[in-house]
Amino acid sequence: MKSFQKSAISAVAVALLSGLVYTSAFAEEAAAEAPEVSPVTANVTVASNYIYRGLTQSNNKPAIQGGFDYAHESGLYIGNWNSSISWISDGYSSSSNPKTTGTGVSAPIEMDFYAGFKKELIGEGFASDIGVLQYYYSAAGLPGIQSSTTVNNIPSSRQAAGVNPSTTELYVAQNYTFGPATGFLKFSYAVTNLFGIKNSAGAFYPDFTANYDTGFYGISLNAHAGYQYVPNNVVTSNAQSTAGVGNTSLAGTWNASYADWKLGLTKDFGGGLSGTAYYTGTSAQKVGSTYVYATPNGGNAGRGNAVVALTKTF
Repeated sequence: MKSFQKSAISAVAVALLSGLVYTSAFAEEAAAEAPEVSPVTANVTVASNYIYRGLTQSNNKPAIQGGFDYAHESGLYIGNWNSSISWISDGYSSSSNPKTTGTGVSAPIEMDFYAGFKKELIGEGFASDIGVLQYYYSAAGLPGIQSSTTVNNIPSSRQAAGVNPSTTELYVAQNYTFGPATGFLKFSYAVTNLFGIKNSAGAFYPDFTANYDTGFYGISLNAHAGYQYVPNNVVTSNAQSTAGVGNTSLAGTWNASYADWKLGLTKDFGGGLSGTAYYTGTSAQKVGSTYVYATPNGGNAGRGNAVVALTKTF
């Protein structure tokens, strides 16, 4: 009887061990067969308006956007992002500047190229990021820098300034994660003129972004605040218009610096599809009755705006 029990126990033990070995081997095989996460991702977005740093880039019209990123396990990355725009072409067909109307400037797209290093150097969930970003605008027909392309003797901020709008920025950012709260603090510094603003090299943009996962139907709350500093303000007095007519209403400081902010929410639909809705605004200034950042009809490019967008990530 004891001999039988020992034999039975031995048999059960062998069976269990065999099962464990088989299960372990199966798990290892399954893990080996699981597809690796691709280092390349792509995205495409359709938005009701392209707002960047609080300013419309598409004259408050819809925009289509997309790009790709390659991230190496070492932390190095490169990427490209593109969007339809109109602000450069709009500036050279603006009725507010008759000397540049009809010059035929075409710049329908913004192309951003960036590269950097991103790694969790402080701890898990706290990725540090440093890199360089090139904003490139293929502005066919863009004239060279000309004094005649100033508006009312004041260098136009972004439009009709005669300055190449392509811009190079260096940036450093610190990402953070505290449970459901994520975001980053970032500082960007322009080593060239900033988006066609004359004598604006050295402009910088600190910004803070916060996101909170509500845990409710894939909805996250989003908040953002930033400040675009632009050096070399222009002080004017009894300025002459491009038509040679005095316009004392423009006397003052032509200050291109401003703050911007954004509040909104993001909905994750699953499968790489997400939607966002937000409201944004700025403190962009006026000189007299003229906006520093103006739309073709003389409106404020930094006015309050409600935006909705749909993004698919692959």
